[in-house]
Amino acid sequence: MNMQRLLTALALAGSMTFGAYWYANGERWSARAEATTATSAEHRTPLYYHDPSGAPLWSAAPKQDDRGRDYLPVYDDDKALSEPAKPKQQAHSLRKILYYRNPMGLPDTSPVPKKDPMGMDYVPVYEGDDTDDGSVKLSPGKIQRTGVKSEAAERRPIRVSVRAPGAIQLDERLTSVIAMRSESFVQKVADVTTGTRVKAGQPLMQIYSSAVASAAAEYLSTITSRTTAGIEAYGRGARQRLLNLDVPEQVIAEMEKSHVAPVTIQWSAPRDGIVLERNAIEGMRANPGDVLFRIADISEVWALVDVAERDLGNISVGQPVTIRARSFPNRTFSGKIAVVYPQVNRDTRTARIRIELANPDFALLPDMYVDAAIDTADSTPVLAVPDSAVLDTGSRQAVLVDKGKGRFEPRDVKLGRRGGGYIEVRNGLADGEMVVTSANFLIDAESNLKAALKGFAEAVPASDATGDHAMGEHK
Repeated sequence: MNMQRLLTALALAGSMTFGAYWYANGERWSARAEATTATSAEHRTPLYYHDPSGAPLWSAAPKQDDRGRDYLPVYDDDKALSEPAKPKQQAHSLRKILYYRNPMGLPDTSPVPKKDPMGMDYVPVYEGDDTDDGSVKLSPGKIQRTGVKSEAAERRPIRVSVRAPGAIQLDERLTSVIAMRSESFVQKVADVTTGTRVKAGQPLMQIYSSAVASAAAEYLSTITSRTTAGIEAYGRGARQRLLNLDVPEQVIAEMEKSHVAPVTIQWSAPRDGIVLERNAIEGMRANPGDVLFRIADISEVWALVDVAERDLGNISVGQPVTIRARSFPNRTFSGKIAVVYPQVNRDTRTARIRIELANPDFALLPDMYVDAAIDTADSTPVLAVPDSAVLDTGSRQAVLVDKGKGRFEPRDVKLGRRGGGYIEVRNGLADGEMVVTSANFLIDAESNLKAALKGFAEAVPASDATGDHAMGEHK
């Protein structure tokens, strides 16, 4: 126990003696080292000078930074500064490095390793990554991070739906007017107003006309005369005169049965429909041609739709159309294109088409706004890809073909019809080829960046690139 204490005391005393010696002679040793370094530096010529803050700035001659600090010299044997540190992946890689590109994606390359102004290492581009076929290669990690998805180009029918606004109009063939063909007087009007639904043969008004009364009397005298009663040819002319005055057929038949000429003639509705116009007033005088009633059958109506000029190539007579009225958002009406009017509106650049619709419950009314969806589907399958697979710049359309093993090839294509989430490819792709449908913009950006870097590297002469990028001099 006493021996151990003795050894500890001797060790402590030795340490204190060495510390005192070091404190006394440390400044002298440091001065000698600085003198030796200064002496050796006087006999060496610096290769260049670099920024004292460590920024990637160099100069061939002594200079000072913005703060007045001297640039530090770099000598031939100063390996830490004269040679940039090689990336680990370069030291361990068996592939040849072609050049180094800017880590931020700028069009700047270097034949040797370097750093950008932010201190980030330039990214090496290996032989094999830079291909001449225009394709781009991504690592499995980048493919997984960006969410790249591919889908095969397949043949399928393209469903194109052309949408256009329109309005409901009356069927011109189902509209009738009641007008006098001779000077007449309205004796009585039935309880019928504008908007009233009437049936064919329903009484509308009673008319007195001297011309009609004269023709009726002549006809009765002809068919009741003993001389001409049995001769049909004699009564035919008088009967035709009544028809020319638009006397209803049932009135003439009643005269033939009763042999009595009525004082007033009862006018009836010529068809089922809605009274659109009522101008008849009791006691009024009606001149020839005056319209007293206008009646329209709306059990069938037209939808007049204005289609954009660019869609006319897909429109043809007979195509099915789905109509939605804004008054009935949850209901659809079906019809077919009956007429494509042969004229384009010069102001709106639209063409009008006519769609015939059944309207049994009279839900569709004239001048009602509707929206039409025209199905221009072709049953013939065509080669198609999803909408998201196409990169469209307006003047150029392209897709990214998945070649496998992380390699993607940009390819120009010619497109056709669009619809149902798919686009027809008329040229540039083969059936079954895989195309990128997700994250294709990121791959396209990578491809464009690689092409820009390659072109930039080829444009810079090798001697200039070596001198500027190796030294990294900023003037």
